[in-house]
Amino acid sequence: MRAGLSRAGRVARLMVPVALLLGAAVVQAAPATAAPAAAARHDVVTWGASADRVGDAVADRSYRLIVRTSVAGDNLRVRLSNAFGDRPLTFDSAYAGLRQAGAELVPGTNRRLTFGGTRSVTIPAGATAYSDPLPGRLPAAADLVVSVHTRTAGGPATGHGMAMQTSYAATGDHTGEGGAANWTERTGSWFYLDAVTVRTSAAVGAVVALGDSITDGWQSSGDLNRRWPDYLARRLEATNGPVKGVVNEGISGNKVLADGAGQSALNRLDRDVLSHPGVRTVFLFEGVNDIKAHTGVTGADLIAGYREIVARAHAAGKCVVGATVAPFKGWSEWDAAAESVRQEVNRFIRSSGEFDAVTDFDRILRSPYDHERILPVFDGGDRLHPNDKGMQAMADSVDLDSLRCDRTSTVDVP
Repeated sequence: MRAGLSRAGRVARLMVPVALLLGAAVVQAAPATAAPAAAARHDVVTWGASADRVGDAVADRSYRLIVRTSVAGDNLRVRLSNAFGDRPLTFDSAYAGLRQAGAELVPGTNRRLTFGGTRSVTIPAGATAYSDPLPGRLPAAADLVVSVHTRTAGGPATGHGMAMQTSYAATGDHTGEGGAANWTERTGSWFYLDAVTVRTSAAVGAVVALGDSITDGWQSSGDLNRRWPDYLARRLEATNGPVKGVVNEGISGNKVLADGAGQSALNRLDRDVLSHPGVRTVFLFEGVNDIKAHTGVTGADLIAGYREIVARAHAAGKCVVGATVAPFKGWSEWDAAAESVRQEVNRFIRSSGEFDAVTDFDRILRSPYDHERILPVFDGGDRLHPNDKGMQAMADSVDLDSLRCDRTSTVDVP
């Protein structure tokens, strides 16, 4: 949302970096060479989405993917993923630009991406690939458009199923087109794209939200960027603090301990969180799906899972903010036994001292008349997922100073 700007003003703002964006990288490329110390710059992730299997790949298919940036910077790179593929996947064309409306781009911004200096890249099954850096500046809070084409795709497709954002698809290669005429198919998923990074001041970092459907944005308004991490990104953009990047790594139905709706938080932590450049803080908000599934998971089981995430994040030099599990009485899987586990887990999160900071989403979202229920004004309608107001209240409750924690000076990062 861009309150206070006319549409013409918004478009003008986005047209400033016509020589903008992206770049390409090689398969499993090594991190970019550090800049001279005097420059004090590094790469920071500005957008990301957790990868999972999203149906079967389709040959001779183009995707025009709309994503929202958080931190601004230059030398933009995209990461394409074949993490869940069962065979090598070749992208023969990829472009990036800025959106004007729908599938139409701001004139002059759609630019070809390269990978190791070439126009195509083949990604082995289970791997990812970065594009080369694309010269020019990418603004914060911009609608970035990444267009990719796969001529011979097959097997499982990798992507993010519940984007809460309309993207577009087409038969044939239309990636280089700035217009929308051939992009007639709509999709609510992101295919193959799982991260975007920019180069910026070394003082600037990012926070990654590791979560489930509440973090993924279910019950928030689609195409309006009203997930709670989106509201958090707007708060951070309006401040002068060092944390600017916000990456949403939520998966609907995700669990801490068990695979199912995506790999478990434990199993995807490295790829979805720790692999991103410039991450300063991990924001952990998961556990309700483990609890309400009634698979025998105890409070002690979940606490052990949290401890492992904290230990691995700390070993990588990242801080961890823990968020309490929100109330869900009224949801079909709620019962007193599940509530008892939730209360045990929340006591640990609040009082153990094992997190670098705590955000009490339970306290923010619960009804003052029944602490086991979500406050009706925040309820998206199913007694579990917050609506837009609830999402904003969650983001507003985050202590921004807690995201600035820096362990890199005390932890030996490999």
